[in-house]
Amino acid sequence: MSTSQSENASAAARWKLRPLDTPDDMAAAEALSSVVWPGSELDVVPGHLLLTIAHNGGLVAGAFDGDRLIGFVFGFLGLDERWYPAKLKHCSHQLGVAPDYRSAGVGYALKHFQRQFVCAQGLDLVTWTYDPLMSRNAQLNIAKLGGICNTYRRNVYGELRDDLNAGLSTDRFLVDWWLVSDRVERRVRGTDDRQSTFAGLLAAGAHTVNPPGPDGASRPPSPEGLDRHPTDAPVLLEIPADFLALKAANRTLATAWRLGTRAVFEALFAAGLAVTNFVFEPAPLPRAAYVLTRPA
Repeated sequence: MSTSQSENASAAARWKLRPLDTPDDMAAAEALSSVVWPGSELDVVPGHLLLTIAHNGGLVAGAFDGDRLIGFVFGFLGLDERWYPAKLKHCSHQLGVAPDYRSAGVGYALKHFQRQFVCAQGLDLVTWTYDPLMSRNAQLNIAKLGGICNTYRRNVYGELRDDLNAGLSTDRFLVDWWLVSDRVERRVRGTDDRQSTFAGLLAAGAHTVNPPGPDGASRPPSPEGLDRHPTDAPVLLEIPADFLALKAANRTLATAWRLGTRAVFEALFAAGLAVTNFVFEPAPLPRAAYVLTRPA
């Protein structure tokens, strides 16, 4: 059994995953949401709306440790107008995991529960948005699940008041998760032979937009000189390993990262590249980077 399969099977065995479809279920989801995104009760999705989604073709699913709800995911049917005629899809809006269960595979298990649900509806595409500067989310969405991205959206939600988002524009990646693609199947089976280390990518000819400075720390990128990178080679764009900590310590630098990555991602996407992988290495200094290639 592959690593990804073992992780998913272990999570399924340890925790109970099931749809949420009662008022009590939604009250628990509301309570967990206020813990995952603290600081603004106004931004908690109300239980009556979650019930409506669950009872009308959408999915609200939870992971339980005993009787405790430790994670949830929800989404609904949508139309993707990047195609003509518009393509029916599942729009995944939120995935939240209790702080003391993060990095334990709960989010990964919930996304695959969602995948099974959406495939059973006869759909092959799930989309969602996330902050491209959040390395933990990138590791799950891109590296582990096999999502891809070539769409950058500026300030999608306007000003949010919760502690995670307050103070910066809500720029987001739009992730495309093609559920039955060979790419996703390989990630699920753990048989993807992609280069997943900085050394391997650089040896394969990858070009780094913003390499670390002499102190080993990465810098906010600039679009200047991008046209000198050959577009047939992978491009590495580094981001902070812990953007929330950086934002708390230096809001000016956090803003520079937001504006710099915005400009570079938009330029690379316009040139026909897409985010197809993400690499994170914790030592000797934490490094995190997106891998952009020209899709087949």
